[in-house]
Amino acid sequence: MTVVIVHRGDKPVAAIGVRDELRPEVPDVVSVLASQGVGVTMLTGDNGRTARALAAQAGIADVRAELRPEDKAAAIGELRRNGSVAMIGDGINDAPALAAADIGIAMGAIGSDAAIESADVAFTGHDLRLLPRAFEHAQRGRRVINQNIVLSLLIITALLPLAMFGVLGLAAVVLVHEIAEVIVILNGLRAAPRPTAPRVSSATRERVSA
Repeated sequence: MTVVIVHRGDKPVAAIGVRDELRPEVPDVVSVLASQGVGVTMLTGDNGRTARALAAQAGIADVRAELRPEDKAAAIGELRRNGSVAMIGDGINDAPALAAADIGIAMGAIGSDAAIESADVAFTGHDLRLLPRAFEHAQRGRRVINQNIVLSLLIITALLPLAMFGVLGLAAVVLVHEIAEVIVILNGLRAAPRPTAPRVSSATRERVSA
């Protein structure tokens, strides 16, 4: 804990220990992110002992404590050398780091205005289980987009010479093209969010800093 000494006159009369408490879902969220291949780093202004105690409860190995706002931004810059970085925060001290990250995520609409304006994404709730669900949805969407791009290129590559050499007539080319569009649309629907509860599931270059 961070200890505050209360004085009466010149005499210390009390010691108060203060620290943030983990949300109950944090250990599960860290575990899910790890199974998704997302590393987690704690960036905090708290003293080192408090930060390490909370990180141990959460299952976070990389802890950087006693950081000022500019120190957090510098840490984000260092982490970005190894891959993409998402920064999660809600306080005014997090604003520089949120702006420095590849993706800034502000937790809670009641967070500081500076944090929300600096972030790329703002979650209206405070449930951290939204994070692995958002990453999973984004990864699924990227896979679907890549599939559609590859499918479209293959169809264009195949239809062009067939049409040029008269193997397929205009009507056949148009028909194949329209069928391909329907397939692409149906495949794109797979990117829609799935109404499932957060789950502990299970990959490597992304990192989350909070």
